[in-house]
Amino acid sequence: MIGRITGTLIELSPPTVCVQAGGLGYEIDVPMSTLYKLPPAGQTVTLHTHLAIREDAHVLYGFATPAERSAFRALIKVSGIGARTALAVLSGLSVDDLADAVERQESGRLVKVPGIGKKTAERLLLELRDKLGAMPGTARPDGAPAAGGGNDVLNALEALGYSAAEARRAMATLPEGLSVSDGIRQALKALARG
Repeated sequence: MIGRITGTLIELSPPTVCVQAGGLGYEIDVPMSTLYKLPPAGQTVTLHTHLAIREDAHVLYGFATPAERSAFRALIKVSGIGARTALAVLSGLSVDDLADAVERQESGRLVKVPGIGKKTAERLLLELRDKLGAMPGTARPDGAPAAGGGNDVLNALEALGYSAAEARRAMATLPEGLSVSDGIRQALKALARG
């Protein structure tokens, strides 16, 4: 599996870019959100990648952040959603916006994405409900960014047996800038009180 590529960006032909690394030029399909973050051609770039192997092709998809790649992987696991549709969703919504739409069950935000109809949006909301909250880089349900090390705190609470919803509620009470260990400690106190 190719998980990350660092090399020289040699060509941009949306939605495909070409990155030269180790003497090879890798053609990588990217969402528009990643394309906008890329440096000019000739500069060094790092992309987090997902390799899809099909009967007729090996296709490499690239993302600016691990959160985008995680969202892509969650999207393509939904029945009826292919890689092109997943790229369209990530081109139309940031990972935080997608997670927020799923958390609030707002299909209206998804149907604005080309290729997503009402039934597909509802299926996405249903199947992604418990999958996006634990992804790195996603917002809390109230829209505020997670506290420092928020994903680590969330993962620790879930490992201790709390549901994702309970863990997120406890994290909503945490002040900004806490270390992971302090965040876990304070979140556990909040859960004990609540």
